Amino acid sequence: MSGVRAFLPLFLFAVLLAWLGVALTKGDPRTLTSNLIDEPFPAFELSSLDDPAEILSEAILEDQISLVNVFGSWCTACVQEHPNLMEIAKMERVNLIGLNWRDTRAKGRAWLDKYRDPYVQVIFDADSELAIALGVTGAPETYVVDKSGNIRYKHVGIITGDVWRRDLEPLISKLETGE
Repeated sequence: MSGVRAFLPLFLFAVLLAWLGVALTKGDPRTLTSNLIDEPFPAFELSSLDDPAEILSEAILEDQISLVNVFGSWCTACVQEHPNLMEIAKMERVNLIGLNWRDTRAKGRAWLDKYRDPYVQVIFDADSELAIALGVTGAPETYVVDKSGNIRYKHVGIITGDVWRRDLEPLISKLETGE
């Protein structure tokens, strides 16, 4: 019996490794689910990036399909994503809203001046109030919001041409037709 006890730690370690091996091969590691899918976009009252006196709320998402894109001047991946957002803005299919996160007004505005501003409006969220409510884990992140103000999809990472064609555009087409 003492011989079996000697191998018990090794057996338990092997079971743990097998469990981790299976768990790590499940799903797409780039996909982070959100508890907010099919839930209303969180209520908020935050100022616009350009005007501290202009208070924006979830009402800016009403009656139109919106993309809410989280970005910051400190975000190197946001620079890579930005040309794709400019192309999306040119299509005029969605209400493209920026969420300037963990930034200063001056740095956020300077970044948009340097790379050009694709957004219809930019929410300023220096203290992460809305980001926390959304469950933002980093930038860039993008939320698809339907005409009723419900979050329909969360994309973590850079919106590339492939991401647009494979994930976002088909969903937006469905939302446009009311499916």
